Amino acid sequence: MTQKEHIKESRMIFASSCIEAVAKKLNISSSETYIRMKKVGLVENFIFKCYDALHSQSREHVTEDVLGALLLWESKMGIKG
Repeated sequence: MTQKEHIKESRMIFASSCIEAVAKKLNISSSETYIRMKKVGLVENFIFKCYDALHSQSREHVTEDVLGALLLWESKMGIKG
């Protein structure tokens, strides 16, 4: 595995753990959470884009940040969660 592939895999694993943590917090399925995040572009434009900063924080803090971003972005787009 190349360095680039390793980095991509690490980010995917981190994104997956964020999705699962938010799903648990919202008491909904991971797939429903992913669909909601995909609608607003949260995985690509927040989790991946802010990976370095997010990855250095506690799991609880990351979960709260990602959940807050999801709710805010949905609200700004007029999407009810």
